[in-house]
Amino acid sequence: MSGPFAPGSDPGFDPGLAAAQEALVRAMTSGGPLPDGFDAGAVGAAAHGILLKRAGEVARAWPALAASYGTSWRAAFTGWAARRPTRGSFRDGWDFARAHRADLGRDAARELALAEVRWSYDGVSPPRPRRFAVRRAPGGVAVRVRGYIRVFGRSAST
Repeated sequence: MSGPFAPGSDPGFDPGLAAAQEALVRAMTSGGPLPDGFDAGAVGAAAHGILLKRAGEVARAWPALAASYGTSWRAAFTGWAARRPTRGSFRDGWDFARAHRADLGRDAARELALAEVRWSYDGVSPPRPRRFAVRRAPGGVAVRVRGYIRVFGRSAST
């Protein structure tokens, strides 16, 4: 990295402070250890607030998934996400849905099937659009061909 924000480019740059800030962010966002000198209660409250914000963002990206959990959505998601760094609300929701596939309600399972027919996602790399895919969906099958998605079967409205 070069430029005005590169380490060493600022005579006032403090590598120790930068490392402490990085550790603090890790503690608040992905369950990393609390760095020395920080109040555990305050950091825990900030971390909980960040998790609640993530839960809200995922609920907007995956409305059927969040609705399937009802009032327990925040607790279910934050419990799962507490030790996982965010990958963005779309990927966080997808990862959560895959981890809880067996527990998904009909609408949430359909939402996941439609995402999987629309996008190729291995759980690591960013999702990429698919050209062709077939996935089971509740009551039928979802098919994507050349950018068009159709769901065939009972109650196959899209």
